[in-house]
Formats: sequence, structure tokens, C-alpha cells
Amino acid sequence: MPIGDNLPTPSEPSFLNLFEPPPQLIEPAVRACRLFNTALDIIFYDVPTLAAQLGEKDAPMRVREEKPPSRIVQFDAISDPEGSLLLIDANTAPYVHKYTNVELFLASPHPETRAVEIATITGVGSSALGSAALAWDISIALGKPVLAIVPGYGMADVILQALGGWFGFGLYDALHAKSLIQNAIANAAPRTASIGRQLSASTPDAKTLHGAPVFRHGSGSSDVLHSLLLHREAPFRLLVGHSKGALQIGNAIRSLSPDRVHDLTVVTLGCPISTDVEGVSFFQYLGLFDALGQLNMWGHRPDQWTPTWHSTNPMLPPAMAAGKYTEDAFPAGRPAKAPGIAIPRCCS
Repeated sequence: MPIGDNLPTPSEPSFLNLFEPPPQLIEPAVRACRLFNTALDIIFYDVPTLAAQLGEKDAPMRVREEKPPSRIVQFDAISDPEGSLLLIDANTAPYVHKYTNVELFLASPHPETRAVEIATITGVGSSALGSAALAWDISIALGKPVLAIVPGYGMADVILQALGGWFGFGLYDALHAKSLIQNAIANAAPRTASIGRQLSASTPDAKTLHGAPVFRHGSGSSDVLHSLLLHREAPFRLLVGHSKGALQIGNAIRSLSPDRVHDLTVVTLGCPISTDVEGVSFFQYLGLFDALGQLNMWGHRPDQWTPTWHSTNPMLPPAMAAGKYTEDAFPAGRPAKAPGIAIPRCCS
């Protein structure tokens, strides 16, 4: 498979052209849904702190009349349906490195791509803005670089959201609805199915149907994380998922061999998941006032109930302190307790 941003155009049988809607109609619609979810990112993630601190760090360059690095707060970035990998380091300039191809990331000669030990996935349809804000929060708390996996956003996401998947993502995850919808679109309209899927299509083990990428582990983000866990020489030590991002982590690690997840720590915020993966330490936080997270528990109990709701934005209290909870679970780069031992519950 070619690597880079110039992915091959799906080569569908000619009769499938009859089902392809004009791309000039589809992509703006997907961008509009992505932009709507970006607005939700501002509610659920600490976007104001991210924007303010990046502005402060860029201020000296502006004084010297130098052009600061291209930032994720630009309109094109926050409405872009394509996923990406954002290497966030709150302590080292230029603070944000963007990768749009998994194979290129894996083959990168830069040591920071091999050294990063922490990865995060945000919730339903989150943009680069929300993904970066969560990773930034954790990077500050732990003093380490963090790899944020930005979910791609395609027609399967639009359809799922229209069906209520934003509020019932636990049910849809159990039914693998996104995979079914993505497969159906790929069968009927491969070009449409490819919109928003370039990142997952760039994984070394990508699966395609009529040239369009389809999911192997339930979603594009799960496929990307699974590929990174499988192919990186240095394993991740910590994965953090908020909302549906926790479910995507669960899907990604479920089919890996024990040696690839040995001593791995998983922290979930606002969505407890199954803990049936051997060798993994789970630390799961759920808010007492988090109706959305409680709706999607599906029998999985958190290790700790917190007096919070679903947001991690401190400007909208009572918010989950993503950085602090992660630091509590993973102090000084080590899990707080041995695998299988839960954090004491504050209530039952």
C-alpha cells in the first residue's frame, strides 16, 4: 500500500458508480457534522486551556515577527473529516506534531515517535481540537509526551449519530453497528466510504472492500490503535479513553497476544469497559452525575465513582479531572496498584 497522504482512489466495479452520490455534496455534509462535534469538544474537553497555553508559548515568536507553527485551532483542522495522530508534548516546542499516516509514523526516524508511551482516544466524533485538549491535559499532569488518536469521521459516523448513537454508544458498540454501516457503504459506494478513513486505511494491516477501508476491530480508531500496539517496537504503557474512546481501546486490545499488552495500564473516564484482557491494569472512573456514562455502563462497574459529570472541562464544573485521575492511576510512570486490584470506591 502506498504511504503518505496520496492514498489510492478506490477502484470499484463500474456498476457501483450508479450508487455514488456527488462528492461535492457528501464531504461538506461530513465536515458539517465534524464541526458540530467540535463544538461539543469545547464542552467536554479543556479546549480553552489548550488554546491559551499554546498562545502563550507562541507569543515570543510573534514578538520576533516569526510565523508560529500551524496550529490545530484553524478552521480546516477542526472541520477536517480525516483522522490523524497528534504527538503532544506540553513541555517541548513545537508542542504538537501531526501525522496523517500510520505507516509513516511507525517508520519515522524521529526518536519521539518511538519513545512515546502514552496514547489517548476521545469520544464520539471528536475533532483534533478535543483530542489534543485531552492529551495536553495528561501531558501536563504526567510531564510526558502523549499520542492523541484523532478519530476519522465518515458517512458511517453521520448515519450512526443520526440514529442516536451519540447517546447510546454502548449498545451500538455491542452490535458493531459502525462496522456494519461502513461495510454496507463500502459495498454500495466505495468512494463515499473512503471519506474520513485515510488514517485507518494507512495501517499496515488495513482491510478494504472494493478499495474502500472497512473496520477490523469495530471502528477506525480501534484499528489504528490495534495496529500501533501490534507493530511498534516499544509498547505503550498507558492508554486513556474518555467516553466512547474507552470502548475503542477495549476493542483494540481484546484480540492482541498477551506479550503485546503485558504491563499495560488502561484508564477510562466516563465509560467503564470489560476488564477481561489478561495482563492489563484497569482504572475506571465514572461520575455520580454522569447520565451519559451511566447509560453506557452495560454492567461494567467503575473502580471509583467521582462527584462529577461527563465533561473534563474545568470551566464547566463539576468536571472530571482527567490529568489528576490519570496521575493517580499512573504515578511516576507506574500503575498505582497491581493488575486486578481496584481503586477503593468512594460509594456503591
